[in-house]
Amino acid sequence: MSEILKDLDARGMLVQRSHEDEFDEHLASASRTVYCGFDPTAPSLHVGNLVPLMTLGRFQQCGHRPIVLVGGATGLIGDPSGRDEERQLNPTEVVDEWVTRLEQQTSRFVSFEGSNAALAVNNYDWASKTSLIEFLRDVGKHFSVNSLVQRDAVKTRLAREGGGISYTEFSYALVQAFDFLRLYRDFNCTVQIGGNDQWGNIVSGIDLIRRSEGGSSFALTLPLVERSDGKKFGKSTGGAIWLDPNLTSPYAFYQFWMNIDDADVRPFLRYFTYDDIDAIKAIADSHMAQPSRREGQRYLASQITKLVHGESALRSAERITEALFGGDVERLTAVDLAQLELDGVTSVRVGEQSDLLNGLVAAGLATSKGRARQLIEQGGIAVNGRKIANVGELLARNNALFGQYHLLRRGKKSWALFVHEHESIR
Repeated sequence: MSEILKDLDARGMLVQRSHEDEFDEHLASASRTVYCGFDPTAPSLHVGNLVPLMTLGRFQQCGHRPIVLVGGATGLIGDPSGRDEERQLNPTEVVDEWVTRLEQQTSRFVSFEGSNAALAVNNYDWASKTSLIEFLRDVGKHFSVNSLVQRDAVKTRLAREGGGISYTEFSYALVQAFDFLRLYRDFNCTVQIGGNDQWGNIVSGIDLIRRSEGGSSFALTLPLVERSDGKKFGKSTGGAIWLDPNLTSPYAFYQFWMNIDDADVRPFLRYFTYDDIDAIKAIADSHMAQPSRREGQRYLASQITKLVHGESALRSAERITEALFGGDVERLTAVDLAQLELDGVTSVRVGEQSDLLNGLVAAGLATSKGRARQLIEQGGIAVNGRKIANVGELLARNNALFGQYHLLRRGKKSWALFVHEHESIR
């Protein structure tokens, strides 16, 4: 096996690949160009995109050239794969904005410098310049409707009672196949990777290249990550875990990995770190010897948070974690507290001098003002690390951290953040 396929196989990441013997020789004999596409169906990529993104990085580390394709065109159509109903079609200007955001996010996973520098492309650049007649003659003529309706994504939709599929989504596989053809022609791209739900779409591109150009190309699909408890990977109580720090803070991102099940530590270390298999085995074995110490989760959280958000964001996430679980709030910065306001703890807006009793009720830390009074009298409330004894305590701006925040703790583990409005600039 070639170096990259050996690595992916050892990590349990090879699901399907085309022309196995030829594919292996193809990768082992020279540096190849490999692409993966990401459609802008939301303003950010999410943790489910990490497997293909990091796999592009693995290919680059093994000497191959990655292409990141952001689907400005396919994002306007909608991929039916893995969906029971039609996607909502977003306005062109919205998709354009999302394309820009996704292009920026992918730059953390591949290098755009060096002899095998990565390339970022947008399929809208060629799709928008291709006429309907050209597309039907140069692409559509190579596909049989009979074969297209046998694709899993189409069959599933047609089989549902009252279901169906629009011609728009039915055509998605052809548009993706056209992408592969264009990249083959323009950049000698011969390999496409993607999640296992993309197998049919990728094979369509291989067929088109063979029929149109007489060329050889290859497909490789990766696992759609699942959690050991059967719940959908990449979701939390607040929804999707985004890579954009303005949608999911680095602290919440870090905590997502800290809270994975022990049974997920070993496979997730294989999927989501660049460590070699022996190092991963050592970390996972050490973790399972004393799982209560959560060494595996902590290592995984630090590695992937640093990769996605950078060293500074990782340190911030670690500071916040230490403060909330250890009680030391003195080291928190204004940036740390802004992360908590976004999605770290319950956040409540307060006036210039708000009553703490009412604040406790508003934050859900007390069922009534009477219960709030009782908690204070029992010494169970601390604000900004200071235990409160006065039931008439006010949440005043002049006592706030950075003139804006009051971090309140009830007992040892219950937290809330009271936030003053930003002062206007005069």
